[in-house]
Amino acid sequence: MKELLLSHPADATPELQVISARLQSPDSEIRRIAILDLTDLAGDEHVYLFVSALNDASPPVRREAAAALQAFECEQGVAALVNLLGDEDAQVHNTASDSLSDLKLTSSAKYLLPAVSHPLPQVRASALRALKPLRVMASYQPAIAALSDQDAMVRREAVAVLGYLKHPQALSSLQTLLYSDSDAEVRRAAVGALGYASDENGLPALLKGLHDEAWQVREEAATTIGKLRLAAAIDPLIDSLQDSYWQVRLRAARSLGRLRNPSAVAALLTLLSHQISNLRKEAALALGEIGSGLALDELEKHQADPDPEVRKSVRLAIQQINTTSI
Repeated sequence: MKELLLSHPADATPELQVISARLQSPDSEIRRIAILDLTDLAGDEHVYLFVSALNDASPPVRREAAAALQAFECEQGVAALVNLLGDEDAQVHNTASDSLSDLKLTSSAKYLLPAVSHPLPQVRASALRALKPLRVMASYQPAIAALSDQDAMVRREAVAVLGYLKHPQALSSLQTLLYSDSDAEVRRAAVGALGYASDENGLPALLKGLHDEAWQVREEAATTIGKLRLAAAIDPLIDSLQDSYWQVRLRAARSLGRLRNPSAVAALLTLLSHQISNLRKEAALALGEIGSGLALDELEKHQADPDPEVRKSVRLAIQQINTTSI
Protein backbone atom coordinates (compact mmCIF):
# COMPACT_ATOMS: atom_id res chain seq x y z
CA MET A 1 0.00 0.00 0.00
CA LYS A 2 1.27 3.47 -0.86
CA GLU A 3 1.84 5.37 2.39
CA LEU A 4 -0.71 8.05 3.20
CA LEU A 5 0.62 11.44 4.22
CA LEU A 6 -1.35 11.85 7.44
CA SER A 7 -1.01 14.19 10.36
CA HIS A 8 -2.96 14.57 13.56
CA PRO A 9 -3.64 18.20 14.46
CA ALA A 10 -3.74 18.93 18.15
CA ASP A 11 -7.40 19.88 18.02
CA ALA A 12 -8.50 16.74 16.14
CA THR A 13 -11.46 14.96 17.71
CA PRO A 14 -10.99 11.42 19.03
CA GLU A 15 -13.25 10.16 16.20
CA LEU A 16 -11.09 11.85 13.60
CA GLN A 17 -7.90 10.42 15.10
CA VAL A 18 -9.37 6.92 15.00
CA ILE A 19 -10.40 7.33 11.35
CA SER A 20 -6.97 8.69 10.44
CA ALA A 21 -5.40 5.58 11.95
CA ARG A 22 -7.82 3.32 10.05
CA LEU A 23 -6.74 4.99 6.79
CA GLN A 24 -3.35 3.29 7.32
CA SER A 25 -4.79 -0.17 7.86
CA PRO A 26 -3.32 -2.95 5.68
CA ASP A 27 -6.92 -3.94 4.87
CA SER A 28 -8.14 -1.93 1.86
CA GLU A 29 -11.80 -2.41 2.79
CA ILE A 30 -11.17 -0.85 6.21
CA ARG A 31 -9.47 2.07 4.49
CA ARG A 32 -12.40 2.47 2.09
CA ILE A 33 -14.97 2.50 4.89
CA ALA A 34 -12.77 4.96 6.78
CA ILE A 35 -13.11 7.36 3.85
CA LEU A 36 -16.90 7.05 4.06
CA ASP A 37 -16.83 7.71 7.81
CA LEU A 38 -14.46 10.62 7.34
CA THR A 39 -16.88 12.29 4.94
CA ASP A 40 -19.36 12.77 7.79
CA LEU A 41 -16.80 14.35 10.13
CA ALA A 42 -14.27 16.23 8.06
CA GLY A 43 -14.18 19.94 7.34
CA ASP A 44 -12.20 21.93 4.78
CA GLU A 45 -9.11 21.70 6.97
CA HIS A 46 -9.08 17.92 6.50
CA VAL A 47 -9.09 17.86 2.70
CA TYR A 48 -5.48 16.66 2.81
CA LEU A 49 -6.74 13.30 4.12
CA PHE A 50 -8.86 12.71 1.04
CA VAL A 51 -6.11 13.99 -1.25
CA SER A 52 -3.67 11.55 0.35
CA ALA A 53 -6.15 8.71 -0.15
CA LEU A 54 -6.13 9.41 -3.89
CA ASN A 55 -2.68 7.79 -3.89
CA ASP A 56 -3.95 4.59 -2.28
CA ALA A 57 -3.02 1.34 -4.02
CA SER A 58 -6.65 0.16 -3.92
CA PRO A 59 -8.96 1.50 -6.67
CA PRO A 60 -12.09 1.37 -4.45
CA VAL A 61 -10.32 3.58 -1.87
CA ARG A 62 -9.25 6.06 -4.54
CA ARG A 63 -12.79 6.05 -5.92
CA GLU A 64 -14.35 6.83 -2.52
CA ALA A 65 -11.87 9.64 -1.94
CA ALA A 66 -12.55 11.11 -5.37
CA ALA A 67 -16.30 11.01 -4.76
CA ALA A 68 -15.90 12.70 -1.36
CA LEU A 69 -13.87 15.60 -2.75
CA GLN A 70 -16.84 16.96 -4.68
CA ALA A 71 -18.09 18.33 -1.35
CA PHE A 72 -15.02 20.54 -0.83
CA GLU A 73 -14.69 23.65 -2.97
CA CYS A 74 -10.96 24.09 -2.70
CA GLU A 75 -8.17 24.24 -5.26
CA GLN A 76 -6.16 21.57 -3.46
CA GLY A 77 -8.90 19.05 -4.13
CA VAL A 78 -9.39 20.20 -7.72
CA ALA A 79 -5.70 19.87 -8.56
CA ALA A 80 -5.63 16.37 -7.09
CA LEU A 81 -8.76 15.30 -8.99
CA VAL A 82 -7.32 16.58 -12.28
CA ASN A 83 -4.24 14.43 -11.68
CA LEU A 84 -6.53 11.46 -11.03
CA LEU A 85 -8.15 11.76 -14.47
CA GLY A 86 -5.31 9.66 -15.82
CA ASP A 87 -5.91 6.83 -13.35
CA GLU A 88 -5.58 3.37 -14.89
CA ASP A 89 -8.86 2.26 -13.31
CA ALA A 90 -11.88 3.37 -15.37
CA GLN A 91 -14.21 3.71 -12.39
CA VAL A 92 -11.68 5.86 -10.56
CA HIS A 93 -11.08 8.31 -13.36
CA ASN A 94 -14.81 8.45 -14.14
CA THR A 95 -15.54 9.31 -10.49
CA ALA A 96 -12.86 12.00 -10.55
CA SER A 97 -14.43 13.40 -13.70
CA ASP A 98 -17.90 13.41 -12.09
CA SER A 99 -16.59 15.20 -9.00
CA LEU A 100 -14.88 17.87 -11.08
CA SER A 101 -18.06 18.44 -13.07
CA ASP A 102 -20.13 18.71 -9.89
CA LEU A 103 -17.75 21.17 -8.22
CA LYS A 104 -18.27 23.92 -10.80
CA LEU A 105 -15.44 25.90 -9.23
CA THR A 106 -14.40 28.67 -11.63
CA SER A 107 -10.86 28.78 -10.27
CA SER A 108 -10.40 25.14 -11.31
CA ALA A 109 -10.12 26.24 -14.95
CA LYS A 110 -6.39 26.85 -14.52
CA TYR A 111 -5.93 23.15 -13.74
CA LEU A 112 -8.39 21.88 -16.33
CA LEU A 113 -7.22 23.88 -19.35
CA PRO A 114 -3.75 22.26 -19.55
CA ALA A 115 -5.41 18.84 -19.24
CA VAL A 116 -7.24 19.42 -22.55
CA SER A 117 -3.88 18.71 -24.22
CA HIS A 118 -3.14 15.56 -22.20
CA PRO A 119 -1.92 12.52 -24.19
CA LEU A 120 -4.78 10.35 -22.89
CA PRO A 121 -8.16 10.93 -24.57
CA GLN A 122 -10.03 10.09 -21.35
CA VAL A 123 -8.25 13.00 -19.63
CA ARG A 124 -8.90 15.42 -22.50
CA ALA A 125 -12.59 14.50 -22.57
CA SER A 126 -12.99 14.72 -18.79
CA ALA A 127 -11.26 18.09 -18.64
CA LEU A 128 -13.60 19.48 -21.30
CA ARG A 129 -16.60 18.00 -19.53
CA ALA A 130 -15.61 19.75 -16.29
CA LEU A 131 -14.96 23.03 -18.14
CA LYS A 132 -18.43 23.05 -19.70
CA PRO A 133 -20.45 24.32 -16.73
CA LEU A 134 -17.77 26.89 -15.83
CA ARG A 135 -18.47 28.89 -19.01
CA VAL A 136 -15.01 30.52 -18.97
CA MET A 137 -14.05 32.14 -22.25
CA ALA A 138 -10.51 30.79 -21.89
CA SER A 139 -11.93 27.38 -22.84
CA TYR A 140 -13.10 28.59 -26.27
CA GLN A 141 -9.88 28.10 -28.24
CA PRO A 142 -9.02 24.73 -26.63
CA ALA A 143 -12.55 23.52 -27.41
CA ILE A 144 -12.29 24.69 -31.02
CA ALA A 145 -9.00 22.85 -31.37
CA ALA A 146 -10.53 19.73 -29.80
CA LEU A 147 -13.16 19.58 -32.57
CA SER A 148 -10.41 18.04 -34.69
CA ASP A 149 -9.41 15.47 -32.06
CA GLN A 150 -9.09 11.89 -33.32
CA ASP A 151 -11.22 10.64 -30.42
CA ALA A 152 -14.98 11.06 -30.86
CA MET A 153 -15.52 11.28 -27.10
CA VAL A 154 -13.25 14.34 -26.95
CA ARG A 155 -15.04 15.97 -29.89
CA ARG A 156 -18.41 15.44 -28.21
CA GLU A 157 -17.25 17.14 -25.03
CA ALA A 158 -15.72 20.00 -27.02
CA VAL A 159 -19.05 20.56 -28.75
CA ALA A 160 -20.78 20.78 -25.37
CA VAL A 161 -18.29 23.40 -24.14
CA LEU A 162 -18.95 25.57 -27.21
CA GLY A 163 -22.68 25.20 -26.79
CA TYR A 164 -22.55 26.37 -23.19
CA LEU A 165 -20.34 29.32 -24.08
CA LYS A 166 -22.92 30.54 -26.63
CA HIS A 167 -20.04 32.03 -28.60
CA PRO A 168 -21.29 33.35 -31.97
CA GLN A 169 -17.99 32.54 -33.65
CA ALA A 170 -18.48 28.87 -32.76
CA LEU A 171 -21.56 28.64 -34.98
CA SER A 172 -19.71 27.93 -38.21
CA SER A 173 -17.52 25.31 -36.51
CA LEU A 174 -20.56 23.51 -35.12
CA GLN A 175 -22.28 23.59 -38.49
CA THR A 176 -19.21 22.21 -40.24
CA LEU A 177 -19.03 19.40 -37.70
CA LEU A 178 -22.67 18.54 -38.29
CA TYR A 179 -22.02 18.25 -42.01
CA SER A 180 -18.77 16.31 -41.85
CA ASP A 181 -18.17 14.35 -38.63
CA SER A 182 -18.22 10.58 -39.04
CA ASP A 183 -19.53 9.92 -35.53
CA ALA A 184 -23.32 10.12 -35.13
CA GLU A 185 -23.08 11.09 -31.46
CA VAL A 186 -20.79 14.00 -32.33
CA ARG A 187 -23.27 15.18 -34.96
CA ARG A 188 -26.11 14.83 -32.47
CA ALA A 189 -24.16 16.87 -29.91
CA ALA A 190 -23.49 19.55 -32.53
CA VAL A 191 -27.21 19.80 -33.28
CA GLY A 192 -27.99 20.18 -29.59
CA ALA A 193 -25.28 22.80 -29.14
CA LEU A 194 -26.79 24.86 -31.94
CA GLY A 195 -29.80 25.24 -29.67
CA TYR A 196 -27.60 27.11 -27.20
CA ALA A 197 -25.32 28.95 -29.57
CA SER A 198 -27.46 29.99 -32.50
CA ASP A 199 -30.62 31.54 -33.85
CA GLU A 200 -32.03 31.38 -37.38
CA ASN A 201 -28.48 31.42 -38.73
CA GLY A 202 -28.22 27.78 -37.71
CA LEU A 203 -31.37 26.77 -39.58
CA PRO A 204 -29.66 25.31 -42.70
CA ALA A 205 -27.58 22.97 -40.54
CA LEU A 206 -30.59 21.98 -38.44
CA LEU A 207 -32.64 21.21 -41.54
CA LYS A 208 -29.82 18.98 -42.74
CA GLY A 209 -29.95 17.32 -39.35
CA LEU A 210 -33.57 16.36 -40.01
CA HIS A 211 -32.30 14.19 -42.87
CA ASP A 212 -29.24 12.72 -41.16
CA GLU A 213 -28.73 8.97 -41.61
CA ALA A 214 -28.82 8.48 -37.82
CA TRP A 215 -32.27 8.77 -36.26
CA GLN A 216 -30.79 10.15 -33.04
CA VAL A 217 -29.48 13.16 -34.98
CA ARG A 218 -32.85 13.66 -36.65
CA GLU A 219 -34.56 13.48 -33.27
CA GLU A 220 -32.19 16.08 -31.82
CA ALA A 221 -32.68 18.37 -34.82
CA ALA A 222 -36.46 18.24 -34.45
CA THR A 223 -36.12 19.04 -30.75
CA THR A 224 -33.69 21.93 -31.26
CA ILE A 225 -35.87 23.54 -33.94
CA GLY A 226 -38.72 23.58 -31.45
CA LYS A 227 -36.57 25.09 -28.71
CA LEU A 228 -35.50 27.88 -31.04
CA ARG A 229 -39.08 28.28 -32.36
CA LEU A 230 -37.86 28.51 -35.94
CA ALA A 231 -41.05 29.20 -37.86
CA ALA A 232 -39.28 28.69 -41.19
CA ALA A 233 -38.97 24.99 -40.35
CA ILE A 234 -42.72 24.28 -40.18
CA ASP A 235 -42.90 22.31 -43.42
CA PRO A 236 -39.74 20.24 -42.76
CA LEU A 237 -41.11 19.37 -39.31
CA ILE A 238 -44.42 18.30 -40.83
CA ASP A 239 -42.46 16.07 -43.20
CA SER A 240 -40.68 14.59 -40.16
CA LEU A 241 -44.03 13.32 -38.89
CA GLN A 242 -43.54 10.61 -41.51
CA ASP A 243 -40.07 9.63 -40.28
CA SER A 244 -39.36 5.90 -40.11
CA TYR A 245 -38.57 6.22 -36.38
CA TRP A 246 -41.40 7.09 -34.03
CA GLN A 247 -39.02 8.91 -31.69
CA VAL A 248 -38.34 11.46 -34.44
CA ARG A 249 -42.05 11.83 -35.16
CA LEU A 250 -42.73 12.42 -31.46
CA ARG A 251 -40.15 15.22 -31.23
CA ALA A 252 -41.41 16.76 -34.45
CA ALA A 253 -44.97 16.78 -33.09
CA ARG A 254 -43.80 18.37 -29.85
CA SER A 255 -41.92 21.09 -31.71
CA LEU A 256 -44.89 21.79 -33.96
CA GLY A 257 -46.91 22.36 -30.82
CA ARG A 258 -44.35 24.85 -29.58
CA LEU A 259 -44.44 26.69 -32.91
CA ARG A 260 -48.27 26.94 -32.71
CA ASN A 261 -48.76 27.18 -36.45
CA PRO A 262 -52.26 26.10 -37.65
CA SER A 263 -50.80 24.71 -40.87
CA ALA A 264 -49.63 21.68 -38.86
CA VAL A 265 -53.12 20.74 -37.61
CA ALA A 266 -54.06 18.38 -40.45
CA ALA A 267 -50.83 16.38 -40.20
CA LEU A 268 -51.06 16.14 -36.41
CA LEU A 269 -54.66 14.92 -36.57
CA THR A 270 -53.52 11.84 -38.49
CA LEU A 271 -51.33 10.84 -35.53
CA LEU A 272 -54.33 10.64 -33.22
CA SER A 273 -55.05 7.19 -34.69
CA HIS A 274 -51.47 5.93 -34.59
CA GLN A 275 -50.87 2.54 -32.96
CA ILE A 276 -48.14 4.00 -30.70
CA SER A 277 -49.85 5.66 -27.74
CA ASN A 278 -46.97 8.08 -27.10
CA LEU A 279 -47.50 9.55 -30.55
CA ARG A 280 -51.24 9.91 -29.98
CA LYS A 281 -50.57 11.64 -26.68
CA GLU A 282 -47.99 14.03 -28.17
CA ALA A 283 -50.22 14.87 -31.13
CA ALA A 284 -53.10 15.75 -28.79
CA LEU A 285 -50.86 17.96 -26.67
CA ALA A 286 -49.50 19.72 -29.75
CA LEU A 287 -53.00 20.35 -31.07
CA GLY A 288 -53.92 21.88 -27.74
CA GLU A 289 -50.90 24.18 -27.90
CA ILE A 290 -51.82 25.30 -31.41
CA GLY A 291 -55.35 26.01 -30.20
CA SER A 292 -57.14 25.71 -33.53
CA GLY A 293 -60.85 24.97 -33.45
CA LEU A 294 -60.39 22.87 -36.58
CA ALA A 295 -59.07 20.09 -34.36
CA LEU A 296 -62.01 19.95 -31.96
CA ASP A 297 -64.26 17.47 -33.77
CA GLU A 298 -61.48 14.95 -34.27
CA LEU A 299 -60.19 15.32 -30.71
CA GLU A 300 -63.65 14.67 -29.30
CA LYS A 301 -63.75 11.34 -31.19
CA HIS A 302 -60.65 10.24 -29.25
CA GLN A 303 -61.87 10.94 -25.73
CA ALA A 304 -62.41 7.20 -25.33
CA ASP A 305 -58.84 6.26 -26.32
CA PRO A 306 -57.77 2.97 -24.65
CA ASP A 307 -54.72 4.64 -23.08
CA PRO A 308 -55.51 6.78 -19.99
CA GLU A 309 -52.61 9.14 -20.67
CA VAL A 310 -53.88 9.79 -24.18
CA ARG A 311 -57.40 10.41 -22.86
CA LYS A 312 -55.99 12.90 -20.37
CA SER A 313 -54.05 14.70 -23.11
CA VAL A 314 -57.10 14.80 -25.37
CA ARG A 315 -59.21 16.35 -22.60
CA LEU A 316 -56.51 18.89 -21.87
CA ALA A 317 -56.24 19.79 -25.56
CA ILE A 318 -60.01 20.31 -25.85
CA GLN A 319 -59.94 22.57 -22.78
CA GLN A 320 -57.07 24.60 -24.20
CA ILE A 321 -58.81 25.07 -27.54
CA ASN A 322 -62.09 26.05 -25.91
CA THR A 323 -60.30 28.53 -23.68
CA THR A 324 -58.45 30.00 -26.64
CA SER A 325 -61.69 30.39 -28.57
CA ILE A 326 -63.41 32.35 -25.77
